[in-house]
Amino acid sequence: MYGGRPDWNGGQGGVSYVDSDNRGGARDAVRHLLGLGRGRVAHITGALDQTAAVDRLDGFRDVMGDADPLLVAEGDFTPGGGERAMRVLLGRCPDLDAVFAANDLMAAGALRVLREHGRRVPDDVAVVGFDDMLPIAEQTDPPLTTVRQDIEEMGRLMARLLLGDLEGTGSDGLILPTTLMRRASA
Repeated sequence: MYGGRPDWNGGQGGVSYVDSDNRGGARDAVRHLLGLGRGRVAHITGALDQTAAVDRLDGFRDVMGDADPLLVAEGDFTPGGGERAMRVLLGRCPDLDAVFAANDLMAAGALRVLREHGRRVPDDVAVVGFDDMLPIAEQTDPPLTTVRQDIEEMGRLMARLLLGDLEGTGSDGLILPTTLMRRASA
């Protein structure tokens, strides 16, 4: 039993897993930013040795196509990683007007750096995170627009798959849909 996908090639045969549609959620986030009229959309990835980070980067690229590679900076799924990546992005592309962070912790770090640089969110730069980590997403300033994963449903399904594995009726894997939660940051 695995929470998330066990590898980048669709899972390992015989290993049950439950994951969110990380790629689809990333596409929704980036489309939302473009729908707001943003033209210089940057992405703060998670650690690229993790499947979720790679899937979210792929979703960003699905929508942005041949976006300037300078608009992508690697983070590490921590607030500090979001801060470091945001500083890199502002140094490379001071005219960026939107950021999709691969999780809410990095988005919170990015918000701090944008504020330090006098950039108003969402007026100057719109920000979208991923996970809908409560209370973080609601307590950032401004509250964070983010992609919600249904963690409770993932847990229920993981338990069901585990029981199926024990009974010999398990499934290889399930991918759950995500939902864009619109708040004040974008």
